[in-house]
Amino acid sequence: MTTVTRDAVATMLEARSVAVVGASPREGSFGEMMMLELTRAGFDGDIYPVNPKYEEILGHRAYPSVSEVPVSVDIAILGVSNSRIEGALTEAADSGARSAAIFASCYEDPKDGVPPLTERLAKIARDAGMAVCGGNCMGFLNMENGLRVCGYVEPERPAGSVAFISHSGSAFSAMAYNNRDLEFNLLVSAGQELVTTAADYMTYALERESTKAVGLFIETVRDPDKFHLALERAAERDIPVVALKVGREEGAREMVQAHSGALAGEDGAYEALFDAYGVQRVNSLHEMCDTLELFTRNGRRAGPGAFASIHDSGGERALMIDSAAEVGVPFAQISDETKKRLEESLEEGLPAVNPLDAWGTVEEARRVFTECIEVLLDDPDTAALAFAVDMTSEDDEEFSNAAFAERTLVDRDKPVAVLSNLSSAIHAPDAKKLREIGIPVLEDTLTGLAAFKHLFDYRDFHARPPAGKAALPGDDTRSRWRERLSTGEPLAEVEGLSLLSDYGVPVVGAEPAASAEEARAAAEKVGYPVAVKTAEPGVLHKSDAGGVKLGLETDEDVSAGYEELAASLGPRVVVAPMVSPGVEFALGVVRDPQFGPLVLVAAGGIFVELLKDRRLALPPVDEAGARRLLDGLKTRPLLDGVRGAPSADIDSIARAIVAVSSLASDLGEHLEALDANPLIAGPDGCVVVDALVIPRRV
Repeated sequence: MTTVTRDAVATMLEARSVAVVGASPREGSFGEMMMLELTRAGFDGDIYPVNPKYEEILGHRAYPSVSEVPVSVDIAILGVSNSRIEGALTEAADSGARSAAIFASCYEDPKDGVPPLTERLAKIARDAGMAVCGGNCMGFLNMENGLRVCGYVEPERPAGSVAFISHSGSAFSAMAYNNRDLEFNLLVSAGQELVTTAADYMTYALERESTKAVGLFIETVRDPDKFHLALERAAERDIPVVALKVGREEGAREMVQAHSGALAGEDGAYEALFDAYGVQRVNSLHEMCDTLELFTRNGRRAGPGAFASIHDSGGERALMIDSAAEVGVPFAQISDETKKRLEESLEEGLPAVNPLDAWGTVEEARRVFTECIEVLLDDPDTAALAFAVDMTSEDDEEFSNAAFAERTLVDRDKPVAVLSNLSSAIHAPDAKKLREIGIPVLEDTLTGLAAFKHLFDYRDFHARPPAGKAALPGDDTRSRWRERLSTGEPLAEVEGLSLLSDYGVPVVGAEPAASAEEARAAAEKVGYPVAVKTAEPGVLHKSDAGGVKLGLETDEDVSAGYEELAASLGPRVVVAPMVSPGVEFALGVVRDPQFGPLVLVAAGGIFVELLKDRRLALPPVDEAGARRLLDGLKTRPLLDGVRGAPSADIDSIARAIVAVSSLASDLGEHLEALDANPLIAGPDGCVVVDALVIPRRV
């Protein structure tokens, strides 16, 4: 956990006095580049080059060491090698420097009994209360005050409204060099985040009035509590956060004891976290740029409704339909009145539909497109519109797609954009002209559509009502379960079902048995037909071990089934009534080491890990959130009934998810994992028939 303060981060990012350790006048050197980058954008603070070899560097008096600089600087830029970095940071801290930037990789060969170099550097900084950019970073660019703490050539750009924070130096540079006029107020290459994390930079950016969106390129979150708070602040300020989280396939969680843990994987917490705070997750830098451009250049949030598009090609209209289905963007259902108005403008043979191919004869094109865009935007179900055309250059400027866009899209009340199908065919001068007047130019069919989906998803996130408090059992019951779980001893199946039941999850009645006679008595108690399942400790997944006997209808069946299980696995069993067939789901709780308990909803039964169809959420989850989790499953249509099967009682499943969420919120600190699988859902409700509970060992 870092201890860096907001003031320290602000001092670093707004530094007015800078010591450049390793500065040099030698042409082409890293030391020269640090100085050139610092001075090239009109930075008017105090600069103190530090290098004992020189008396003056690029017009600034040089000093032999940081300790001889006449003031305690706001930031010490440390352009030295790994072998010298510890000494340089120590000297900067001792001289009163309030922050530092470290470009070096901070690697050294391991030494017995000596903490790693990164840990030693972090301790130096924390003890001095210093913010540190890096190590192994490319620095930062504060466009608003001309502060460029960087040892690499980065372009000069006007200050904008996007803050971009990256764990990748290359992504930092790529965004700085973007040729689509996406402009930033802050660009940060965070590197190893020795003490100052992405959450710190994001918190700073969210306090600036100029910030209209935040872009994140992250590998991990090193300060979960601050990250939570930063995302919460972004949601409060209505500032969209667009995140490219990499490494989702790397090192999936090895938790073979519980299906919930295996399904959550390393990426599950981010899925849940981003959903909880409305973070828009993208899959590429291209999608990142399209999304940031649509959010910031357009300047309007989508209202109710869906997507409309107008085209000059029937083939590309078909491409749009296919791509929208792939991305998950719904088309607006335009009204009969809208269709009638379109027919009045369209040439004969062109259907009045959405998406719309409006291309007819050249002579009428300008009028037709202008009128049809007006009509589509007037439709009450149109939330946003794309003028979906290839932005190629045209000899006739008046006839160009850019000219159409300029006349028809500027200053609209609803979000609009030009969406080009081929980025390499975009005529840059035309795109630049449109962007300058506030019209976004999205540069690919799929990523452009994804940008519109993010626009709609962000709208829907802010339309969610606050989650209410879930019902909990009485204090005595809660205390009893806390005490029981805190022992760390595994729960037997009947005990696990009892835990779920106490928190309001519907469960099957079950009785333990340790002999054939007890098994028969249990079957009589719960009612035939029954299932007999092994309850031997260590057999966590009963079906996989051949530990389940189903549909036993007589005492003889129960005796035979019991004897077979006792001989192969051991004498302890559970007897439960058979449940009517239905759709099988899995509910669960898994504890993430960074973000705590997560609620899991998945396709259940024997397919739980085979299909890997799951959704995760941070608790608490209300009924609306529970329905969103269900709707996110590929197997969700099964609940509506297929091939004559009745539809399931979805309300009962949603209530069960809410109950599991309450359990996770209340007892999550004591749980490693919980599986309620399967939950069998039918027209008359749902019921959990098996439970696995693994307490957390502290």
